[in-house]
Amino acid sequence: MVHIGETATFSCEYSQNHINDPKIIFKEGEDSIEMIYSTWKKEERFSVSDDKQKNLFSVRITAVRPDDGGVYLCGVWIRGQSYSYYIINTVHLHVSMAPVVRHEGESAEIICPYDSIYKSKSKSLCKGKCSTRDRNTLNEEKETKTDRLTLNDDGTASVFTGTITGLTAEDAGKYWCAVTLERDVNYLYTHLIVIMNEELNLTKYEGDDMSIQCKHHDEHQKLFCKAHEPSVCVKDGVSLETIRDDRFSFSDEASTGVFTVNITDLREEDSGIYWCGAHIITKVSLNVKQDFSLFIIISICSTLLLIGGFTVIECLIR
Repeated sequence: MVHIGETATFSCEYSQNHINDPKIIFKEGEDSIEMIYSTWKKEERFSVSDDKQKNLFSVRITAVRPDDGGVYLCGVWIRGQSYSYYIINTVHLHVSMAPVVRHEGESAEIICPYDSIYKSKSKSLCKGKCSTRDRNTLNEEKETKTDRLTLNDDGTASVFTGTITGLTAEDAGKYWCAVTLERDVNYLYTHLIVIMNEELNLTKYEGDDMSIQCKHHDEHQKLFCKAHEPSVCVKDGVSLETIRDDRFSFSDEASTGVFTVNITDLREEDSGIYWCGAHIITKVSLNVKQDFSLFIIISICSTLLLIGGFTVIECLIR
């Protein structure tokens, strides 16, 4: 999985008897298989490095474009035989757009790049399953406006943009950029993540237990992450688990659209900013304090210890 504009890398392992054979990369097309890279055919954005000590060659694709997605075949050319190749393994490269993270009430731009050959094709932006009735479509017009959504097509830059104003929780979710072709539809997708303005500010003491309720619309995507910015917690619209602690547990009530995070035996280092939810995210500021009343008791007992050793035992029992 790689975002548009990023660099994709993958590795292919070969056996010792192919160590000196030229390495080749193919890509599957609709009706054929195309040679993408070899010693005699080199694409500008593709490069291959061969580590003969590890029997591994690595493929690097820079400035990934939407049409780079697909199925790649790693192979070697068997010397002495004109059209004889040995396929090592298959790699599925999925190209998507980086998630869009915005606050409630702000505007969000969903930028959809497309190949220049689709310049005259109909463009659509839709949410969810992208059925015909869900689509907001650009046809011959360069701009389309509905309630809070504006679609604009820049044919020169090969990009169409959907701008949503006054974001609400209902706007959050998975969006598809679609180009309608003769036989099918070419898709790219992104996730719009909306941070709610209402925050949770919690103050607890060390040793306490606590529960936090988080909203979600998608039972397959839940996020609870400790980070200064929510973008650190999200990749491809899926939460990155950053908490590995037995004191944290989760319980889910899918029908209510809420999941609960339970934390036991709080510690001062648990203090910080958390993000919880799914496509709808709530900011949680947790401040865990030391219980100074315990220090007062210990201090009193320590003082009594100076007076008489038996008194401190009685103090701790009480």
